Amino acid sequence: MVTAAGPGWTPASGGTDLASPARMYDYLLGGKDNYAADRDLTRRLLEIQPQMAVAARENRAFLTRAVDVLAERGIRQFLDLGCGLPTRENVHQIAARRRPGARVVYVDHDPIVLAHARALLTDDGNVAIVQSDLRKRDELLGDVDASGSLDWAEPVAVLLTAVLHFVADADDPAGILAGLRAELAPGSALVISHATAGTAAEAARAAELYATACVTPLALRGRDEIAEFFGDFELLEPGLVFTAEWQPQGGTPSPAPTRGQLLAGVGLRR
Repeated sequence: MVTAAGPGWTPASGGTDLASPARMYDYLLGGKDNYAADRDLTRRLLEIQPQMAVAARENRAFLTRAVDVLAERGIRQFLDLGCGLPTRENVHQIAARRRPGARVVYVDHDPIVLAHARALLTDDGNVAIVQSDLRKRDELLGDVDASGSLDWAEPVAVLLTAVLHFVADADDPAGILAGLRAELAPGSALVISHATAGTAAEAARAAELYATACVTPLALRGRDEIAEFFGDFELLEPGLVFTAEWQPQGGTPSPAPTRGQLLAGVGLRR
């Protein structure tokens, strides 16, 4: 595993002199809610890993498919941790197509993300926007409870897409996930996608750039480490795979799915 030096998952200052993962993701998806620092770091990373733009689109498509599958299975509550900036297909819109009235809580720690989310999403009575820190599980759960949006006695799908690789080992992501799993009722789900190392040289260069130019570190983990985040939750088929390979539309992945970028899976608590 390669971990960038840095302070861990720290509250964003709201400034724009350093890049933000959420705004970089927005830029990769063709959005406009990003700044020069975000575009500069993304372009530098694309020189190292030119497949990043495809990986971002594949990750978003994986999220869409996962939410759709879980809503079809009857889940009506979704907790999107590290939600990032609103885009064309947001979780509440995807879920509502299968489950009208589905409730969604979006959580992020970046005040710029939250400002955009509140401006665009709060006209829906089934949507709540919460500012909280993923590292602090008890505070996180308290903040979510304060929104009054989720019933923990019923199944909840917890979404952690492209976020855990911004939580350093020192912040104990495995412990955070264990605590979250313990709160979930039978029938609940975990949806995880996580960056994994390509070549050692690529990973080291990418981590170094994040350490110097981004507000968060980058922790690239191996398959076994990512699989541990699911604990005893049962993985839906096809298990932990690259994002494009998880239940692709039509039954087969795109002709050239990205390799070495993000592993993804959906686990259920039976």
